[in-house]
Amino acid sequence: MKKWIRPITCVLLCLWANCGILMYRYPQYLISLLCLVVATNTLPLLAQDNPFGKQLWFLTHGHYCLRIFLAAALVSIPCQGFIAWYLLPENLWQVVTSGAVCLLVLLSMFFNGMCFVYTTSYQLGLKLRIIGFALCLIPIANLVVLLVILHETAKEIRTETEKELLNRQREAQQICKTKYPILLVHGVFFRDFKYFGYWGRIPKQLTRNGATVFFGNHPSAAPISQCAEILTRRVMEIVEQTGCEKVNIIAHSKGGLDCRYAIEYCGMAPYVASLTTMSTPHRGSKFADFMLAKLPKFVQRHFSRLYDLALNKLGEPEADLMSAVKDLTTEHCKALDAAIPLPEGILCRSYGSKLNRASGGRFPMNFTFMLAKYIDGPNDGLVGEDSFAWGSEYTYLTTTARHGISHCDMTDLNRANLSDFDVRELYVRLVADLKERGL
Repeated sequence: MKKWIRPITCVLLCLWANCGILMYRYPQYLISLLCLVVATNTLPLLAQDNPFGKQLWFLTHGHYCLRIFLAAALVSIPCQGFIAWYLLPENLWQVVTSGAVCLLVLLSMFFNGMCFVYTTSYQLGLKLRIIGFALCLIPIANLVVLLVILHETAKEIRTETEKELLNRQREAQQICKTKYPILLVHGVFFRDFKYFGYWGRIPKQLTRNGATVFFGNHPSAAPISQCAEILTRRVMEIVEQTGCEKVNIIAHSKGGLDCRYAIEYCGMAPYVASLTTMSTPHRGSKFADFMLAKLPKFVQRHFSRLYDLALNKLGEPEADLMSAVKDLTTEHCKALDAAIPLPEGILCRSYGSKLNRASGGRFPMNFTFMLAKYIDGPNDGLVGEDSFAWGSEYTYLTTTARHGISHCDMTDLNRANLSDFDVRELYVRLVADLKERGL
C-alpha cells in the first residue's frame, strides 16, 4: 500500500488546488479544505519503508513533497487556464479566488518540502540554499533551482540508503572492532568536543562497524608541546579507565605533529599501537610561512586576540592561535621532523590528498587553494604535497573528478558526499586493516 501513497497524495493535492470554484460558492467548507490540505501534506511521511534514521526519513519526506508539488503544479497550471478562459470568462472574482486557492494549496506542499530539505540535507550547501531562497519567487529561475535541489537530494538519499544497507550487511562482521580503541586527534582551529565538531559522520560510521572511538579533547589552537602533554594525559586516562593497554591514533593536520612530539618527548610511546596521520604537514606549511611573512603584525595580533578571546568564552582558556600557527612553519616542522625518528614498535602511516581546483573545496579551502598552489604547488587547500609523506606507509589520495579532495574533506568536516571519494569508507577500511594486523 505504501508505494501508492505518493501518487495518491499528488492526485489529492491536484484536487484541493483546483477546487477554488467550490470555495467561492461554498465558503463554509473552507475550514474543511484546510484540514484536508494539512492531512495531505503529512501523507508522504507514511510512505517511508524501513526509515534509516530520522535525518534520512525527513529528508526523503521533503524530497518527495517537492516532487509532488512540481507534478501538481504542472497539472494545475493548465487546469487554472481552462477555468479562467472557458468556465468563468466573465467572473473575475471567481477566477481570482480559484487562482488564490490553487497557489496557497500548492505552496503549502512546496514550503513543507523546502523546510524539511533545508533542515536535514548535508549536501545542498549554503550557496545553493541562499540561491534557492533568493530566486524562489522568480519564474523559470525558481524552477531551475528546484530541479537542482531535487537532483542533489535524490543523490544524497540514494547514497545514504546504500551506505546504511552496506552497514547492515556487514554488521555481524564488526570489521572495525580492533584490539585497541581508536583515538581521533584533531588539528588546528577546530575541536572534537562541545562546538566545532571536527569528524563529521566518521565516528558514527566506525562505531557502527564495531570500533571503540575516543577523542583527543585537546585545545583547538595551542603550541605542539602543550597539546602533546594534554594528549599524553588523555591517552593515560583512556588506558586507565578501559584497561586497553594501548590505543590506535588517527590524527589530522597539526594533530599528527602533536602526537609525534608526545610519543618522542612526553612518554606516550608505550601506550600507542599505531599512529596514522591524515593531511599532516610533517615538513611544514608554506602557506603558514606566507601568512606570517606578509600579513601586517598588527593584523596578526588583532585576529589572534579575537580568536583566543572567543575560545576563552567557549571554555578553552589555553587557546593560543599565534603559537599554533608558528609551529606549522616549514622551518619549525622540518627541524621537528629531523629530530624525531620513527618510533620502534609503533605502526606509522600517513595519508595526503590533492584538491584539483578552488571551487572543489568549501570555505575556507576555496579561498586558500590558489594561494597555496602559487607558493607550494599541488596541495589540499592548505598543505603542499611534499609535506604529507611520513612513516613506513604513505598513501596519496587523488581523484579524476573536478573537485579533488580538500584538507577538510579528509575529516568529513563538510559532510560532503564526493562523487568518487568516500571518506567514511576510507576510515572504515583503514581501521579494518588495523584489525587484520592484530592491532
